[in-house]
Amino acid sequence: MAACAAGRAFADAPDKPLLFTGLRLFDGATARLQDDRSVLVEDGKIAAVLIGNDRPTEGVQIIDCGGRTLMPGLIDAHWHSMLCAMSMMELMTADLGLVTLTAAHEAERTLMRGFTSIRDLAGPAFSLKRAIDAGLTPGPRIWPSGAMISQTGGHGDFRMPYEVPSAPGAPLSRGEILGAGAIADGPEQVLKRSREQLMLGASQLKLAAGGGVASTYDPIDVAQYTQAEFRAAVDCADNWGTYVTVHAYTPRAMQTAMRGGVRCIDHGQMLDEETARMIAGEGVWFSSQAFVGGPYANRYPEGSANQAKQRVMFAGTDAAFELAKKHRLKTAWGTDMLFDPAMTKNQGAVLAQMTRWYSSDEVLLMATSRNAELLAMSGERNPYPGKVGIIQAGAHADLLVVDGDPLTDISLVADPEANLRIIMKGGRIYKNSLEAA
Repeated sequence: MAACAAGRAFADAPDKPLLFTGLRLFDGATARLQDDRSVLVEDGKIAAVLIGNDRPTEGVQIIDCGGRTLMPGLIDAHWHSMLCAMSMMELMTADLGLVTLTAAHEAERTLMRGFTSIRDLAGPAFSLKRAIDAGLTPGPRIWPSGAMISQTGGHGDFRMPYEVPSAPGAPLSRGEILGAGAIADGPEQVLKRSREQLMLGASQLKLAAGGGVASTYDPIDVAQYTQAEFRAAVDCADNWGTYVTVHAYTPRAMQTAMRGGVRCIDHGQMLDEETARMIAGEGVWFSSQAFVGGPYANRYPEGSANQAKQRVMFAGTDAAFELAKKHRLKTAWGTDMLFDPAMTKNQGAVLAQMTRWYSSDEVLLMATSRNAELLAMSGERNPYPGKVGIIQAGAHADLLVVDGDPLTDISLVADPEANLRIIMKGGRIYKNSLEAA
């Protein structure tokens, strides 16, 4: 089967069912490789996982993996399709058409890093998602949140000081026009903005519950929104069959959000024992990131207030993951890369950094079936009914063929160009370098 050249708009559907043979199987659910298996793909889905010689010999196209690992496509549960590949200044000044075209280019690169699904947690990704789904441009499956809903002066308020105070009937800010954030104060406004994002196609809602690193005006310790405001968004999401996640670092921000009915915490680096117990007791998801200093951290100007806030947040990361493990929290993983096109190539390397707290097999389970469980919380708003992150009959055929054993060496995904030999999404092959071997 011919490789899909970089830059090609889409991969052709195969003429006949594809049978993967000569493989070691990581199915996304079991923390070990399974031998003596073959996998049949038909009509974009996994038709069967077969044992031994119990497999078709006619009417199929055979792909011999040569003893390599076949595994589900990776899932990034905290990605910013529209915000990761341009600087903040470019995003605040560029035409929306350029922003979208840049994001489409990055979406193809995301897929070619082996990430076949992403949960987008702020940004105008709706049109990009539709273009990918229609086959106009290659990219991952996108679970979009739309604009992050934020209070005045909160993590999603990127207005300039001269725009404050806002006059009645004042025009929308640049961030709101872009669709990155939506400013809302009080339960009624939160309810309206929530309904707007669901109208546009949000699969889940995101609110800013506390101070942020990238934002300018809110110290990291500041709690944002009241329990009543969270409840307004939660009731709205529940009416649509989905859920609310929040940006939150501090215990107060997380606890207030949970008392308002929020079902997922994103970040949580300043987690404490009391809050961890509350998360566990409520069955809330803890979707976190490998936020530590080093070459893969989001970059901010030396000596800036943003960098100072980032260091405060970094200081809590180790303890947060230890608490997550101690209390057996439902833990998901994402990257949260922002505003730096030079950094997106490190998406797999950031995943590999999770071995600071977890074994390679635990990390790989988190980035496949575990993250898929979080995606499924969108319920009726799930844009891709069916299973991802797992290799079983009926699941979407989002597959990778990997040189080596990523269950023992997750760093293999840090170099996708060399180590990912096949990349398939929805039964279509976007990369196949086996033939060149």
